[in-house]
Amino acid sequence: MREAKITRDTSETKISFSLDLDGSGKSKISTGIAFLDHMLQLFAKHGFFDLNVEANGDLEVDYHHLVEDMGIAMGQAVREALGDKSGIKRYGFFLLPMDETLATVALDLSNRGYLVYQVECLNPQVRDFNINLFKEFFQAFANEVACNLHIRLEHGAEPHHVAEAIFKAFAKALDMATNIEPRLAGQVPSTKGTLSK
Repeated sequence: MREAKITRDTSETKISFSLDLDGSGKSKISTGIAFLDHMLQLFAKHGFFDLNVEANGDLEVDYHHLVEDMGIAMGQAVREALGDKSGIKRYGFFLLPMDETLATVALDLSNRGYLVYQVECLNPQVRDFNINLFKEFFQAFANEVACNLHIRLEHGAEPHHVAEAIFKAFAKALDMATNIEPRLAGQVPSTKGTLSK
């Protein structure tokens, strides 16, 4: 069973995060930030991950702390669920269109944390949420799961479309990378013999 449950409790946020990598896309999510909930629901649905999230934070200060800490919790959950990464495909990529928007995500579950985030949106506001905060989410995720993560907006203008295309592409790429490759017969996909921390 490739599952994990993470509890993160700080003076800024409190998060309960459970993940099943081999799910069917079911989710129950409550963070207090409606747009973040929506993005995580899309992530679960399109990556076929089962996700349960209960979180709250100092939203009266800013959304930054909770968005970043959600990336930390997700990265820790994926890392724990993968174990020593035996048999996984390791690499994943997806090019996703959404109306005027086209987003590319590529990742390598390499045990080397690195984010390249090439997303410029002239109008980043969706109601009171600034989608530029998602850079902090993905940086935290890449650090915690220890992966190379490249996210690029090829083109797009409407901020809801931009964020949605990125999260769907991220879900599809992570699903590909975490899928089991039968030809590996349980081996780690590295000539070094390990991809674990």
